[in-house]
Amino acid sequence: MSSELDTPSASDAARPVLLVLADSLSYFGPKGGLAADHPRIWPNLVAAELGWDVELVARIGWTSRDAYWALIQDPRVWATVPRAAAVVFAVGGMDSLPSPMPTALREQIRYIRPPALRRVVRSSYQWLQPRLAPLGWPVALPPKLSVEYLESARAALEYMRPELPVIGTLPSVHDCEAYGKVHSGRPAAVRALESWGADKGVPLVDLAEAVRDNVFSDRGNPDGIHWGWDGHERVAEAMVAAIRGAMPAGAASAGVEPVDEAPAAAPVTDGAR
Repeated sequence: MSSELDTPSASDAARPVLLVLADSLSYFGPKGGLAADHPRIWPNLVAAELGWDVELVARIGWTSRDAYWALIQDPRVWATVPRAAAVVFAVGGMDSLPSPMPTALREQIRYIRPPALRRVVRSSYQWLQPRLAPLGWPVALPPKLSVEYLESARAALEYMRPELPVIGTLPSVHDCEAYGKVHSGRPAAVRALESWGADKGVPLVDLAEAVRDNVFSDRGNPDGIHWGWDGHERVAEAMVAAIRGAMPAGAASAGVEPVDEAPAAAPVTDGAR
């Protein structure tokens, strides 16, 4: 087979990469989940505007803890860090949602056997969650712990690439029946994230500001939590501005120097990795 198929071109190898660690808001459109290369989701809109490539590492339900685990455990992320021109932590919204049924329980349902019992447990969970959500408490991940995971991830990247810009996000808004249309955990999450961002110099994109009109209209996803296309477009505009503002002068279109190590794991004080 030709070596041209085995080896990326010099121009491709030098092309900067946007690394995005995210939840499903990054790849769900108005009708459901989409492939990571779909041109209308916001990470690809951002990359197209900047002339970069993008590596989207995301999954439905991910919290800041999951993003940290992906950073230190996923070799796909390790391969991207050397070429990354910026990293976006597009998580935290799930953290702030009411989760009176423990997140750990939800994550373990898929492992229940036999299948008939699994279906009963899942149906019970889906029945209870929206009925208990109006309590507003507890949230999926407390703000203090969310920030600890994000800071551990940022510190790991800083150890490897001190010059690498990191962008965070403030939680989106929702109108979702599954969460009782309740988001009382958002204000505390915003305060904690803003304090972290100010302390560590991390620019924050306010997802709520970008998508509020879309979410509370008929142009969003009918589930009340994911966005329509104009939501993705507004997020992309805000993200491009944040990334450009965080880039060192003259670095936005330049290549980046390689490193040979995976991101070092920074400690999280709860010990739950």
